[in-house]
Amino acid sequence: MSLLALVFCADDKVVRVLRRVLSELEIGMELCADAESAIHKLTRRRFEAVIVDCADQRTASRVLRSARSAPVNKRAVAVAILGAQTGVAGSADLGAHFVLHQPLSPERAKTSFRAVRALMKRERRRNARIPVETPVTIQVNDGAGQLRAVTTDLGEGGMAIQLAHRPKNLGSVALQFSLPGSEDTIACSGQVAWENPGRQLGLRFVDLAPEIRDRLKAWLESHAPEFEQDDPPAPSKLTDLSLGGCYLETGSPFPLRTRIILSMQVAGQPLRAEAVVLVMHPDLGMGVEFTQATDQQRDHVEKFIHALTNSNGVLPEILVEPEGLETTEPVSVPPLRSGPEDPLLELFRRRAELTPEAFQSELRKQRNPAPKIAAHKASV
Repeated sequence: MSLLALVFCADDKVVRVLRRVLSELEIGMELCADAESAIHKLTRRRFEAVIVDCADQRTASRVLRSARSAPVNKRAVAVAILGAQTGVAGSADLGAHFVLHQPLSPERAKTSFRAVRALMKRERRRNARIPVETPVTIQVNDGAGQLRAVTTDLGEGGMAIQLAHRPKNLGSVALQFSLPGSEDTIACSGQVAWENPGRQLGLRFVDLAPEIRDRLKAWLESHAPEFEQDDPPAPSKLTDLSLGGCYLETGSPFPLRTRIILSMQVAGQPLRAEAVVLVMHPDLGMGVEFTQATDQQRDHVEKFIHALTNSNGVLPEILVEPEGLETTEPVSVPPLRSGPEDPLLELFRRRAELTPEAFQSELRKQRNPAPKIAAHKASV
């Protein structure tokens, strides 16, 4: 099944560029020249992306709000096309994940849409489900109670279960289940995403550990050969690294609040970390904060920084994989150890105050007191 984007645009020049770029990236395009037809389709059909020309920002906002309020499209990737004189800040109220400015060139549009497409595929994979029945143990009320259920389907992002009875006030739960045909047992947290009168619940996985996510993903792929593969990551270049996060130069950065898995290796020292994008500069790069603030995770980062500092020019390998979009502003992770504030994260948190040029200038100032971290542009 091909990816599909709804395009709300009446500008023939913009439409021609979008048609060319989306076709090259194998993304289907449903064109709507008026807001009413766009809203009508968004409430009835699923789209992986919604692309809106914001020549009339009030009308554009109506279209994007309708996508967010439609259950089938609330997680669609939103792209806003702004006039040349409109600042990126003007897109915040629209709720757009990506912003493109006119005049729209095919080359720059294609670079941005590579990241759009990667997220479109990732979100669809997370929502894909495989019918399967396996027992599930559910701990509720912080372990004070326990329920048993059977899954009706399973995916990367969660599962549907059938309960014998519906308990009251079922919020966050602890899940444990085995993957059929394997000895793998999955233990994780979950939240109720939906329910129906037939005592069937949808549970969304929360804070899956990377190794558990990998095992679940491998099992799903082995039991559904047609399961869609993620896009190859875009080339990235590490320029700044601290205990709390890093900045990556890339022509295809992911938008704010994108959850990613970052894998790096230098001189035999690996680092794998979950992170969330706090800063995004179109065509330039992104700043990410590590979200697993445990002592063990920070020890891994310290070892990687030490190996990088003593690598004698050996460049790190980098792999960035999108995990999905957060629907709310991420909560910053507090430091676990006493000590000075993390200057890099402090700079990320000031993103709204700085232009991309001022931000890059601040990055360069931070590098001066200490040797610059080795950087590498890797085709990953």
